[in-house]
Amino acid sequence: MAKILFVMTGVDHWTLADGTKHPTGYWAEEFAAPYAAFKAAGHEIVVATPGGVIPAVDRGSLAPEVNGGPEGAEKMLETLRTAVELAQPIELAEVTLADYDAVYYPGGHGPMEDLTVDPISGKLLTDTLASGKPLGVVCHAPAAFLATVDADGNSPFAGYRVAAFSNAEEAQGGLADKAKWLLQDRLVALGVDYREAEPWAPYVEVDRNLYTGQNPASSAPLAAELLKAL
Repeated sequence: MAKILFVMTGVDHWTLADGTKHPTGYWAEEFAAPYAAFKAAGHEIVVATPGGVIPAVDRGSLAPEVNGGPEGAEKMLETLRTAVELAQPIELAEVTLADYDAVYYPGGHGPMEDLTVDPISGKLLTDTLASGKPLGVVCHAPAAFLATVDADGNSPFAGYRVAAFSNAEEAQGGLADKAKWLLQDRLVALGVDYREAEPWAPYVEVDRNLYTGQNPASSAPLAAELLKAL
């Protein structure tokens, strides 16, 4: 049995270019699909957030239209309700990487607000990448890579193939023209080898021990790849 650390956003909003706070958090599917897969395989999961706050779900990710209908939405809610780890997060600052076999970052717009500038998360990402342990990061969560830049302006993720939420998806979601910046643009500027598929299609990139997915639909395939690695 492996022990997997889920690093999740601790905020319930994303500040837009005009200063308004867009309600968000983590995206339900990006937690629930890997959570269910890892638990079914018998693995242990620990949730960590900045400050140890209970992570907030993006209410939009609970809607029937993004869960295949009312039945899927109810199943999603049930998964979140029964995931006791969500209600018992530890403080990110207290994490010891040696205690875990893999690290996984679900997305949602929340990480664009806090993990992007969180040095503790940045160090954990850097250390996990260097350790060779599987590191899974999906959708908007690669925004956390921006916190890995060193004093010379370099990131250890530079040169890695990375899939993440695309400019096209942000535009189709209606927030691209309201955002302070777009994730795809910032990742390219960071020096990663950004890759994308058609909007909303499942797409996973595996480069050494880094496993990244483009969007919510990529979270289950990403979990399957992480399970292979474990």
